[in-house]
Amino acid sequence: MNAVTRNGWGMVEFLVAVALGLLVTLLGSGLLIASGSNFRNHSDNAWLGDSGRYALQVMAQAIRQGAYSNWDSELAPPVSTASVDGLDAASISRSSDGIGKPLPAVANGSDVLALRFFGSGTGANGDGSVVNCAGFGVAGDTRGWSIFYVAADAGGEPELRCKYRGASGWGADAIVRGVDSFQVLYGVDTDTPADGVPNTYLNATAVRALDGWARVCSIKLALLLHGERNNRSDTVDTRFDLFGPAYSEAHGGDLGVRVVEGSLPPTQRLRARRMFSMTVALRNRDG
Repeated sequence: MNAVTRNGWGMVEFLVAVALGLLVTLLGSGLLIASGSNFRNHSDNAWLGDSGRYALQVMAQAIRQGAYSNWDSELAPPVSTASVDGLDAASISRSSDGIGKPLPAVANGSDVLALRFFGSGTGANGDGSVVNCAGFGVAGDTRGWSIFYVAADAGGEPELRCKYRGASGWGADAIVRGVDSFQVLYGVDTDTPADGVPNTYLNATAVRALDGWARVCSIKLALLLHGERNNRSDTVDTRFDLFGPAYSEAHGGDLGVRVVEGSLPPTQRLRARRMFSMTVALRNRDG
């Protein structure tokens, strides 16, 4: 019988065994943490995909409905103002009238998009065939609103909201949280006579300078969303050009069309991110 079996482990053997055990535990813990982080990142990306598509769907429906008027009905009064309006790098309050009182921008110069339309039917909520962005019916003698803007929730997280005017006043509901930037461009038909095809895409400031709201015939939307936590393992400093690099380079003063992760707060830089975009044609034209 040898000495190790007869007398037990020596101090050297014991220390080696402890060190190996600690090393295995450390490696296992690292793998467990990495696995958990990857799972949360995958979960955040799935959530971003669903949320982004839903937000675009809600806005696209409102855009296609913008400027709607039932010409077979005698309920709708004459239109006195354009049915599409917007603000660059601004926010609004939940209770203010329309977009007439802009507030400082939230989330990298995010924009405001306002759409107006007539409802259908009689009564407080009409016949339910025409609804605002919150899903409430709008009566035929009423000009409804669907307004999209970014504001911070109670915890300071930027969220895209839908603002509308109901029977008891103005209200707003959150559509999606975690907004890095919400940007809007307007396709303007500059031909005379107008042919309904956009010749150029401009931001709200440029459209207002041309007095061109009545000539808007399509709208480009771009939305950059982030996940709930810093769970990415990479340190890549990604740049997001919401309307493409060429537009960002040519319009450096249009805040929010380019977002660079390195310029974001450290608490947000390693969150999952996804960009969504869509161009929607207006079915109804003013005039």
